[in-house]
Amino acid sequence: MKRNTFLSLATVAIAAMGLTSCLDFDSPLDTLTVDQKVVDPTVHRGNPANIDYNISITEEEFDAALASLDTYLRQAKGGQYAMRGGKNGDFPGEHAYQRQYSLGPDNYAQYTTVPHYDFMYGTLQSTYDISVEFNPGPNSSYLIVKNAMVPLLNHPAVDSIPEMKAIYLLLFDQASQEITDIHGAFPYDDFLTNKQTSPFTYVGAEHIYKAIISHISSITECLAHYDSRPDWYKQKLQKLMNENLDVCQNKFYGRTGVDEWIRLANSLKLRMAMHCVKVEPEQARQWAEEAVAGGVIESTDQEFGLYGFQLGFGHPLNMIWISWGDARLSASFESLLLSLDHPYTKGDYPFFKNNGGAIVNTKTGEVLEADTRIVGLREGIHPGMGQSSATNPMLNYSVFDADYMAQAPLYLMKLTEVDFLRAEGAVRGWNMGGSARDFYERGIRNAYLFERSETYFHEEYDMLVEDYLALDEALPYTYHDPLGMVPDEPSVTKVGVAWNEGDSQEIKLEKIITQKYIAGFPNSFEAWTDLRRTGYPRLFPVLNADEGDGTLSYGDIIRRAPFPDTDDASVADITETGLEALGGEDYQATRIWWDADVPNF
Repeated sequence: MKRNTFLSLATVAIAAMGLTSCLDFDSPLDTLTVDQKVVDPTVHRGNPANIDYNISITEEEFDAALASLDTYLRQAKGGQYAMRGGKNGDFPGEHAYQRQYSLGPDNYAQYTTVPHYDFMYGTLQSTYDISVEFNPGPNSSYLIVKNAMVPLLNHPAVDSIPEMKAIYLLLFDQASQEITDIHGAFPYDDFLTNKQTSPFTYVGAEHIYKAIISHISSITECLAHYDSRPDWYKQKLQKLMNENLDVCQNKFYGRTGVDEWIRLANSLKLRMAMHCVKVEPEQARQWAEEAVAGGVIESTDQEFGLYGFQLGFGHPLNMIWISWGDARLSASFESLLLSLDHPYTKGDYPFFKNNGGAIVNTKTGEVLEADTRIVGLREGIHPGMGQSSATNPMLNYSVFDADYMAQAPLYLMKLTEVDFLRAEGAVRGWNMGGSARDFYERGIRNAYLFERSETYFHEEYDMLVEDYLALDEALPYTYHDPLGMVPDEPSVTKVGVAWNEGDSQEIKLEKIITQKYIAGFPNSFEAWTDLRRTGYPRLFPVLNADEGDGTLSYGDIIRRAPFPDTDDASVADITETGLEALGGEDYQATRIWWDADVPNF
């Protein structure tokens, strides 16, 4: 199989952003005081993951450090946007977002289906088809994050403002966790130290997860030290954070301090703990309980994401779905939502819309008139050609309401995810600081995607959610394809919504993950991970599953994305260290470290 390169993509990204090596400094600093010792500021004090928060500096030294970091901070700020589809330091945009999500993970999670196979820069014949053009998409965005943030983390002057180092290490590590869960192994250590040339040494998910968990301990310790800082330091740091950190809502609410960042770090730790529950259950429990004890996200105003309505950009999916016609609702998601009579499908202004035009059954001639019902496309179906509904009737399948989506944040960590993680932990008997039922029901009440501060965007959801919470059993539902391309398919959703303490652990887990899946839309990274590690939610089998690398059959789900296409040097790196780090061959069926083939309980 041909492969793409981490190295070549990194080189391109560096050139595109005008980034320099971490060794190229132009620092105006003369001296800094560290632990009451005068040191040369051009000498780095340890590796980029070491955070010495006991530093004592003067205002003049702080200002000097900040001046030397100006370019690096501006570049790192752009890395936040790249976590959710930004490039070249710009806000998230359609092309990068589509490559990162819509042409891969969104379909693997079965949120969406691609309705046409022809694109300007490649083709996608079915869901598990390995497209050499699109497979590198998530990694391309990750490399932009890495190339934006790592030079800052390796600059000696950032040790003088350790809170900023801790925060950017946290953001880099969250991006690293997400890409680890897609490919299973990559040169994390070499990337963190900003190594520039081959060979690169690949490390696996276990190594990366445990490194990140270790970093989170240092990050939270550093941020906890903030309260002991002098007032001048806090004021300068707060101004610096407001100018540079766009993923935190503090700047919008006028809040000060670092409490939310500690909560983000612990929430990430909780997420990673749950991912590992099958392979290292006792370690997972320890991490999860430590995370909750340290403080996780507890309210919607503590969530993290890119808020386009505050920053001045719209959600990229509006262009991808509505204007370009490059994605449509999947049949699995349709069936799930309608089986549960979900608020997204009800009310005067439902989030998901009925078919946009008439659809004629190719076998019977039956016509589904425009605006009749919500209808999705089966995952894995061979798509049509072109982006016009006049020639490609798949374009008439359902989309979402563009007005709602235009104001939707691009979340990094959402309260509902944290609540469902805590609900799962409580079901497992862990100390999550409350009951599974309470976390589960709060997760559903706050699950809507729409902008939090404007009642208009979620008032219908609020009116419908209590009845939704009371649904004891899934409703009978059968998927019917109006084009007649596939047979009717009865819903595979068998659990209701209402919490029942008498349910088995397995049923409770299925309810939790099913609701977490709906609440997570459209962020498919976590949804795909949950599907692999738990088997939930129940979704239709992917059609034409064998059209990938040949390791999947009907009924199988993709366990990982193959390594992106590589140049000769990176092929050598993968051969030398990549496959061993992965723990298997470079196949779609190869399980990542945490994806153990064992029961959930």
